[in-house]
Amino acid sequence: MNFDLLEEQNLLRKTIREFAEGEIKPKIFELDRKEEFSVELTQKMGALGLLGMAADPKYGGQGMCTLSYVIAIEELARVDASQAATVAAHNSLGVGPIYHFGSEAQKKKYLPDLCSGKKLWSFGLTEPDAGSDAGNSKTSAELKNGQWVINGAKIFITNGANKITGGCTVQAVTGTLRRAQGERAEKEISCILVDQNTPGFTAKEMHHKLVWRSSNTAELYFDNVKVPEENLLGKRGDGFRQMLATLDSGRLGIAAMGLGGAQGAFEAALKYAKERKAFGKPIASFQANAFKLADCATEIEAARNLLYKACWMKDNGKEFKTLAAQTKLYCSEMMYRVVNHAVQLHGGYGLMEEYPVARFYRDQKLLEIGEGTSEVQRIVISRALGCYDK
Repeated sequence: MNFDLLEEQNLLRKTIREFAEGEIKPKIFELDRKEEFSVELTQKMGALGLLGMAADPKYGGQGMCTLSYVIAIEELARVDASQAATVAAHNSLGVGPIYHFGSEAQKKKYLPDLCSGKKLWSFGLTEPDAGSDAGNSKTSAELKNGQWVINGAKIFITNGANKITGGCTVQAVTGTLRRAQGERAEKEISCILVDQNTPGFTAKEMHHKLVWRSSNTAELYFDNVKVPEENLLGKRGDGFRQMLATLDSGRLGIAAMGLGGAQGAFEAALKYAKERKAFGKPIASFQANAFKLADCATEIEAARNLLYKACWMKDNGKEFKTLAAQTKLYCSEMMYRVVNHAVQLHGGYGLMEEYPVARFYRDQKLLEIGEGTSEVQRIVISRALGCYDK
């Protein structure tokens, strides 16, 4: 096992850290307070090559490996979860499905603008009554006279309704699969590309969030939205498989956000504990506090090794589905334990929004819910263990 990063990966980490500290950090408080998505920061991240990291350079991407992508997300999340979420969602849920499942014509049409940051793209999966149970989607698409006619609604869609959103990949029910007599019919699910300015398609920003306040979150409505038949992504009926593959990779991005967020909260807590004095000495010197910090450092190191191994598995073409679920589960819940200690170490100041640990504490919660709840990850892992075999 070789744990050394490549020289270009170390340079990438340094570059993203400097950008996050210099460009993002000074703007976080106001963006968070106003619940404001920043087109300026997003386009700057696009100029750095962060919005098409895995895509082939011939489409405008960077052609980077999974580990390099995860390092970039980790460094953004170390400073601000909202900007990390914008980049992670765009890469995994926006660019990813088009790059992996799209036709050559679709790739040439959409990817150059998406990889440059000129436009963002979203993935319409979650519905008001279909979250973890994605197979219960009710949004429908019917093929009529060479056009898909889409009706339904989606909710909690990242990057779905801002000034540079170019459109979304919507998962819809396109028919019913035939089953043997007596068996329950299953839905045929497909993914379809919908441009943002298509008549009948409405995207509405969601506000008053506990988490990721300067990340763009949207509700999407489809009222007889008509798009060409060739907007089908991949083959008809492959939507559910495409979604599962997309989420497997996306979970590594969420894990990276947990790792980076935990690192940021830990560093803030360590700095504060060394500076804050009580009874004449730094509170870091009290064993109760020192042990909290020791536990945080240990868990962060364990999480980093688990995540980087999962990236290595994916980059080397090995099966990584179960490890992705384990990594997402561990990193998201690890961040909770770290930020909980970080707030406690700050005392009353940890409850004030002027201190970054308050935002880290809020932002962590989504990691246990987004791209498959912790409960869903445990289902995936326990299935792999054979717990439900008859």
